[in-house]
Amino acid sequence: MNNSPSFDVIIPARFGSSRLPGKPLADIGGKPMVQHVYLRARESSAERVIVATDDMRVAEAVRAFGGEVCMTSADHASGTDRLQEVATNLGLSGDRILVNVQGDEPLIPPQVIDQVAANLAANTSAGVATLAEPIRSLGDFRNPNIVKVVAAESGLARYFSRAPVPWPRDAFAVDAAELPAGLEPRRHIGIYAYRVALLNRFVSWPVAPLEHFEALEQLRFLYHDENIHVADACQEVPGGVDTEQDLQRMRALLG
Repeated sequence: MNNSPSFDVIIPARFGSSRLPGKPLADIGGKPMVQHVYLRARESSAERVIVATDDMRVAEAVRAFGGEVCMTSADHASGTDRLQEVATNLGLSGDRILVNVQGDEPLIPPQVIDQVAANLAANTSAGVATLAEPIRSLGDFRNPNIVKVVAAESGLARYFSRAPVPWPRDAFAVDAAELPAGLEPRRHIGIYAYRVALLNRFVSWPVAPLEHFEALEQLRFLYHDENIHVADACQEVPGGVDTEQDLQRMRALLG
């Protein structure tokens, strides 16, 4: 992306995934998954790409393919906390932009990494930027594992929820078998750009009530009146790897 702002990419990579232990090191086409993510991120305009991990096995694998690693605590509750520790360890300034790229998305398009960084740089009233995409099916709309986002005309997020929002009351009273024409729900895509100063504030806040019930850490920002900018991704973002089935699908694509 031309005129891209200066930013770094941090890839949180925990070894101890509950659903797929050792996930960052899962072999896909002869490379560990975290290497695929790293290589995608290197194709973006990021000045640095750093893998943040709490496990020496992941660190050794990253160093083996020439990647940069920052060791972090094993006690972090979220990837956001891990990012903040990296920023502190590296002594980054408060206005530095960091993009959090999930370590389980080996097909992440580099263009969306640039997009989310540029959106944050361009929207100074927001402390966070993220992306979304249209929801096309009723099944996805009702699926609590697919997070929905509602934004204002300004592009600033108003709410994130696992519930189906916005709820088409009148249309569903007549026919709840399909999404009504004109309804444009959005699925949240879990890529974020932050300014370091806001990350430093985030880790000082306790878990917010909304965050606790929805299990969505981005609600902590909204609870504290911090704006989150949302835009539709400039390219389709394929799903990540959460399960063994996802891993097999990725191996078929990248093997």
